[in-house]
Amino acid sequence: ADKIQEEYGYCILDGHREKIGNFKTEPPGLFRGRGEHPKMGMLKKRIMPEDVIINCSRDSKIPEPPEGHKWKEVRFDNTVTWLASWTENIQNTLKYIMLNPSSKLKGEKDWEKYEVARRLKDVVHTIRAQYRKDWESKEIKNRQRAVALYFIDKLALRAGNEKEEGETADTVGCCSLRVEHIQLHPRLDGQEHVVEFDFLGKDSIRYYNRVSVEKPVFKNLKLFMKNKDPTDDLFDQLTTTFLNKHLQHLMDGLTAKVFRTYNASITLQEQLKALTNPEDNVAGKLLSYNRANRAVAILCNHQRSIPKTFARSMQVLQEKIDAKKKQVKEAQEEVKKAEDEFNETKDAKAEANVEKKKKLLKRLEEQLARLNVQATDKEENKQIALGTSKLNYLDPRISVAWCKKFGIPIERIYNKTQREKFAWAIAMAGEDFEF
Repeated sequence: ADKIQEEYGYCILDGHREKIGNFKTEPPGLFRGRGEHPKMGMLKKRIMPEDVIINCSRDSKIPEPPEGHKWKEVRFDNTVTWLASWTENIQNTLKYIMLNPSSKLKGEKDWEKYEVARRLKDVVHTIRAQYRKDWESKEIKNRQRAVALYFIDKLALRAGNEKEEGETADTVGCCSLRVEHIQLHPRLDGQEHVVEFDFLGKDSIRYYNRVSVEKPVFKNLKLFMKNKDPTDDLFDQLTTTFLNKHLQHLMDGLTAKVFRTYNASITLQEQLKALTNPEDNVAGKLLSYNRANRAVAILCNHQRSIPKTFARSMQVLQEKIDAKKKQVKEAQEEVKKAEDEFNETKDAKAEANVEKKKKLLKRLEEQLARLNVQATDKEENKQIALGTSKLNYLDPRISVAWCKKFGIPIERIYNKTQREKFAWAIAMAGEDFEF
C-alpha cells in the first residue's frame, strides 16, 4: 500500500509536492444509490484507460497507460483542479481525481468559503428586511422567492436543484418542494401558523419538522397551494438559478448555499459561548462542545441510523460505570477508616495515609464523572451525525479559538486527517477569533 501511495498518491503543483485524494477508480459492481434509487442494481462497468482523460502540464512526464492501452485524451488545462476524469456509465456523470483535502489548493478554497459566509454577517439584516418586504410584493414570483429565502435562512434548508425525472431518487430541496411536502396548521400544540414539513432531502434522508412561521409566510403558502394538486410544485415560478441571481445582486459571491454555512457557524459560536463553563474540567468542556456541534447538526438535519452496535457498547459503558461506582464507594469507606485511625493516633503516618486515600478517592470520582459524561454524550449522539457539519459547514477557526481559549488540546476535537485539512485554521486563529 505504501509503495502504491508513493508512486500514484502525489503530484507536483506549483512546485510543491501535494497529496492526491482518491487516486483509485472504483471497481465494477452493482450500483446501489441512496434511498429508492430508480437505477439500483445496474452494473457499474470497469473503467478502462480508454475512458480516462489525463490533465497535466505540457512539460511534465505524462503518466504511462497500462501496456496495450491508451488514454482517451491528455489535456493541459490549468484552469481546473482535477488531475484525471472519466464518465461513469450509470448516471453519465463525470468523476474526477482531485487533490487531498489537506492540499494548499483545497485549504484556500475552504478559507474562501468561510470568508464569504463571514461577509454575509454584515448584510444579513438588510437581506432579511428585504425578503420580509417582498412577502407583500405585487409579483407572485418575488413572493415565492422571499418565502423560499426565509426557509433557507431560518431552517438551513438546501436550495434544491431541478432534476431529471427517473434518473435519480425522488429527493427535493427548498425550491423543488411540492404541495404534498408541507401541511399548514392554523394552530397546533399551542402554537400559531405551524408549517409541517415532510420530505426526502439529499441522500434520501427524511426531513421532518414542525415550525411556527410568521403570519405573512403562512398566508403566502396558502396562496401558493391554492388550486394545486399534491404533486404540483409549491414554488412553481421559482428556480434555483433565479434565486441565486437575486442573491448575487445583494452581495458579491452570495448563493443559497452560503446561508447554510453562515447559520451553522454562527450557531456553533453562540452555543459555545452559552454552554461552556470555564470551571468545568476538560471532559465537561468537551461535552459542551459536542452539544454545540449537535445543535448545528440538528439545524442542518444531519442524521444517521442508530449504529447496530449501539446497545452493546452502551451496555459495556454502563458496566464500567457500575464498576467505577463500586470502587468510589470502597474508596469512601477507606477514607473514613483512615480518618478514624488518625483521630485515635494523631501520628504523622496516619495523617499521610488519610491524604493518600483522599487523593485516590478524588481520582476515582473524576474517572466516574468522565464516564458519566461519555454516556450522556453517546446517548444524545446516537441518531445525529456530527462529522458532516464539522467538516463542511463550521468555520474551523471557531473551534481552534475555543480550544486555545480554554486550554483544550486540538486533537480532542479534530483527528489527524482533520488537523491536516484544517492546518490553515490552526495556524491562523488566535483565542479571540470571532466568526
